[in-house]
Amino acid sequence: MKAIPLSYIARNLWVRRVTTLLTAGGMALVVYVFATVLMMSEGIRSTLVATGQADNVIVLRKGAGAEINSGISRGQAAIVESLPGIATDAAGLPLLSKEPVVLNNLPKRGSGKPSNVTVRGSSELGLQLRPSLRLIEGRMFRAGSSEIITGRAVAQGFQGAGLGETLRFAGRDWTVVGVFDAGGSAFDSEIWGDSEQMLQAFRRDAFSSVVFRLQDQAQFEAIRAAIEADPRLQLEAKPEIRFYAEQSEALATFISILGTSLSVVFSIGAIVGAMITMFAAVASRIGEIGTLRALGFRRGAVLLAFLLEAMLLSLIGGLLGLAAASLMQTVNISTTNFQTFSELAFQFRLTPAIVWKTLLFSLFMGFVGGFIPAWRAARLKIVDCLRAA
Repeated sequence: MKAIPLSYIARNLWVRRVTTLLTAGGMALVVYVFATVLMMSEGIRSTLVATGQADNVIVLRKGAGAEINSGISRGQAAIVESLPGIATDAAGLPLLSKEPVVLNNLPKRGSGKPSNVTVRGSSELGLQLRPSLRLIEGRMFRAGSSEIITGRAVAQGFQGAGLGETLRFAGRDWTVVGVFDAGGSAFDSEIWGDSEQMLQAFRRDAFSSVVFRLQDQAQFEAIRAAIEADPRLQLEAKPEIRFYAEQSEALATFISILGTSLSVVFSIGAIVGAMITMFAAVASRIGEIGTLRALGFRRGAVLLAFLLEAMLLSLIGGLLGLAAASLMQTVNISTTNFQTFSELAFQFRLTPAIVWKTLLFSLFMGFVGGFIPAWRAARLKIVDCLRAA
């Protein structure tokens, strides 16, 4: 079957460039929403997955879905600390951190609206366990003091959380002596202070989690089995990177489902727009169709030509929408994590997989919107076309 040249197809879109741009613009808006939703979901996943370290293990109370729901007594923490296979620092101390984690309500800068922020009790060892975390302003808090350090997102987004400022919570004033950057991970949305001081201030007698580094990642299963087999513990251990990946699932899935549903609804309008455009193109080019058929181009070639024209139109819209969505990578945004009910700052993230999904989505809209007009064009009889011309 002789095919109609692609140059002819592209030239027809250029001749009707105003209509082409309007239709492509409608599709671009739908594609923009679709791509932005995927980028938001990926950004949340990346932020939380980046929070964990591959050789770190986090221990929680059995059945606890998050650190704020967990409780580990001092006795249980001591048993975990005595387990073999835990890495040590240069001084021979176990690389292990016993951490209380609580939520605290703080007012946002500008609006003054309250939002939950994660407050974590930690130590120098806790800092060593998170090599991606580095102080960018000030210094580390002193053990036994009411000093705190704040994540970059918290320092920028909440009143009193900047370097040298004072926050009041848990019945006392806390001085911000440092601001840290956690490399875009969830720790950027946290406040850190001394573990013992946090326990006292919040009147708690149990830690939320115990985090330690393995001497060898291959020892994880043995340590996990030892923890679960000890009747005194009633705890469970997970690789830290898997724990934070699980924390992202509920929110990322919700956003993905909601956004995809909206995109599908919006895409119906874009498909109808493409269909109307292509029907108009068929109606205005009946004479051309008759000439093409008279020159020996078969029905299949005509159908393929109009279908490719619709898909090229949708591809233009897809590229425009994708280009607009890519600009969202420069935007910082925050939302509430369903697992912890605390604020989580993240960035939109564009990946090659999202690019391909977005372009395939736009081509699908073009195919659906262009098939019926293309079918009508292919079914026109030569005599009727030439008579109409």
